[in-house]
Amino acid sequence: MSNYFIEIGNENIQKAGEEVCGDVFMSRKLQEEGRSVAVLSDGLGSGIKANVLATMTASMALNFTIANQAVEHSAQSIRNTLPIDEERKINYATFTIIDIEYDGETTILEYGNPQFLIFRGNEALNIKKSTIKAELEKNCFKAQKEDRIILFSDGVSQSGIGRADMPFGWELDDLKSFIAYNLNKDQYISAQKLSKILVNRALLNDSFKAKDDITCSVIYFRDPRNLIICTGPPYKMEKDQLMAKTVSEFNGSKIICGGTTAQIISRELEKEIDVDIFSGDGELPPVSEIEGIDLVTEGILTLGKVAEYLERNELNKIKSSSPAGKIIKLLLKHDKITFLVGTRINEAHQDPALPVELEIRRNVVKKITRLLDENYLKEVHIQYI
Repeated sequence: MSNYFIEIGNENIQKAGEEVCGDVFMSRKLQEEGRSVAVLSDGLGSGIKANVLATMTASMALNFTIANQAVEHSAQSIRNTLPIDEERKINYATFTIIDIEYDGETTILEYGNPQFLIFRGNEALNIKKSTIKAELEKNCFKAQKEDRIILFSDGVSQSGIGRADMPFGWELDDLKSFIAYNLNKDQYISAQKLSKILVNRALLNDSFKAKDDITCSVIYFRDPRNLIICTGPPYKMEKDQLMAKTVSEFNGSKIICGGTTAQIISRELEKEIDVDIFSGDGELPPVSEIEGIDLVTEGILTLGKVAEYLERNELNKIKSSSPAGKIIKLLLKHDKITFLVGTRINEAHQDPALPVELEIRRNVVKKITRLLDENYLKEVHIQYI
């Protein structure tokens, strides 16, 4: 397997006056195959019609590629499916397909979109393409750690067009220089942050009134960020020491969820628990501190709230200072997440007076795992003890 993690970020802004964006980006990580697939499609024009066409195109491209259909055949099938605009004599959507294998072998197929960029460190690589047919171009290369692939719609490359200082829009050399500048400022800048910076700059080029849909997607090959969440006491007390050792020796960030679990870790590692009485949010108990642990919270109530927030996808409404907000912030910051789940039943949670929605610990963890995997593209594993 590869020794890097593939981080994918995307940002878009719809054309001024439109309700939806006519660009669509989709990605999927196939954990069992060690593959990542991504598609950026730009529907002709803007608004709802463009969005529908781009969504159809991106969905077909993603599904064809996941099914291991050769990218050339996938692209041809999509082109044959899309209608032709009679006036402009072009397809109703453009697309870029990226298929990344576990060893870094990457295939990129473009049809009609602006030229993608590959940065190795803070320098843009020369891209050698082979034309398959008409505007259909293919590029293959082997990615290395700290490489970035940058895709964008013509809302980026044509931003500012007509201005005295940008008569032809945001030209490629200037765009490369801007990216290199930001990579020099922060060599480990996240894929999401870089895509947002590029979209915001394109919007600035348009004097904050987007003349077209603006989309930028970044794929970043980097070291993974690891996180362990330990919750619940082990089935047998004899395993308490093993649980504490697993947490202590874990190479990454650490969260403890649950009062009993925190007491076990504190006792076995011989470290004090300090409660921050001012950190509660009215709904959830306050957090605590244990030396060497990044976050210590209450258990089932807090994890239940985390699952609720993740399912609603209302992360911008969460108070980052709340215990659940602190957990979510760490979850989103990391790539590979391990749940170490104790299987001893906590009698306090069998009280029929507790709300029905408070599922037992294992079910809550499974729900969070599914949401992180499907909606947030995290690599999540559960280990029971």
